[in-house]
Amino acid sequence: MTRAPLGDHDRPGYLAELTGVRSGKRSFYPAYVTSIERLEGVIHALDRISRTLVRTVEEQDSLLRATVRTAAEHVDAEYALFAVADSVLPEAEPRCTIIGPGGRQLSTVDPMPGYVRACLTRVLAGALDFDEPGNEPGRHLRVPVALDREVVGGLLLWAPRGREIDATDEAVLRILASQSVVALHNSSLHRRSERAQQELLAARQREVLDSERNRIARELHDSVTQSVLSAGMQIELCRADATGEAAERLGVAKDLARGAVDQLRSVIHALSHDREHAHHGLPELLERLTSVHLPTELAVELRIGGKPVDLPAGAEHSLFRICGEALFNSAVHGHARRALIRLTYRPDQVVLAVSDDGCGEPEVLRRVLRVAGGQDLDGAHRGLANMDARARELGGTFSVRRSRIGGVKIVVGVPLDG
Repeated sequence: MTRAPLGDHDRPGYLAELTGVRSGKRSFYPAYVTSIERLEGVIHALDRISRTLVRTVEEQDSLLRATVRTAAEHVDAEYALFAVADSVLPEAEPRCTIIGPGGRQLSTVDPMPGYVRACLTRVLAGALDFDEPGNEPGRHLRVPVALDREVVGGLLLWAPRGREIDATDEAVLRILASQSVVALHNSSLHRRSERAQQELLAARQREVLDSERNRIARELHDSVTQSVLSAGMQIELCRADATGEAAERLGVAKDLARGAVDQLRSVIHALSHDREHAHHGLPELLERLTSVHLPTELAVELRIGGKPVDLPAGAEHSLFRICGEALFNSAVHGHARRALIRLTYRPDQVVLAVSDDGCGEPEVLRRVLRVAGGQDLDGAHRGLANMDARARELGGTFSVRRSRIGGVKIVVGVPLDG
């Protein structure tokens, strides 16, 4: 009988390449079983990697933690640590992920062996050699994490005694390490993109707000102001021919018309400020408000407390309008000669307070606010209700108190997003 020629499966060494076992003899069966178990472990790890990577971009933090947890489970690690240097990817979070015994996720303040904490400290500081106590060959593995061919961090694992980390394990862990840094980089890009979108949206909102503000200013100047001026002129003509009580009442009407014109000019000035000023913060806007021509001579002082923070454009606009309305009420209705603006930045809120030395009565104004819902109020009280409504739209508080300088104190508190 003629024997068939040798195929690839019959050549020497093929069995070892396929299974990692040099012979099919019975004495080598335990090695074969070990090889199969390890192969199954690799397949299981790759399966977990594939399931981890289907997470959406909104879950980058979860993706990073899942990859590190998968690495720890693959080698039954007592501790697994992933970290990047503080000098790279400043927008990425989290900066490190630590898995402890039993798969428990640890924070940087939780108890852990000194060698694990030492490695964490060194990686965050940018020292990526990891030559620290506890790095036993075969039990400890350090896989460098590279981004654009630059090592930026590392994946470190400490296996239990008796569990040796071999080349196959290292290949799997390198895959996980690369996916971890990809997840972190994607997280950084996602946050950067979100911030850019928010800035573009804010710019668009400012543009729309500027356009609407200028439109209203033009309409007030071209129609309402001219009409009030014309009414004042007619009143003056009638007053010239009137006598007694009629002349006195016409004089009051003329003063009211003049006050209305002054108020309109103040509002137009505030509405039509230059575009470059619209991008300034609230302190700058209030500083400009102190120099606006008011219906009467009113000395205004501005004081800033705390460290100023950026507020949404809508919040700054509302607080600016509240302050302007409060100053106008102080000048026109409270007959004040002095006003004090206090803008205080606290950890959880911004507080705007406007005090005056006028003749207003806080209790009367509070009573008006309590009954103001849906009623047709006069000009003085309508402005008060508008200020209260603006504060509530910002999720804030509005109150009327007695001022230390003798008049009314308007206080608005707006919460800061934490």
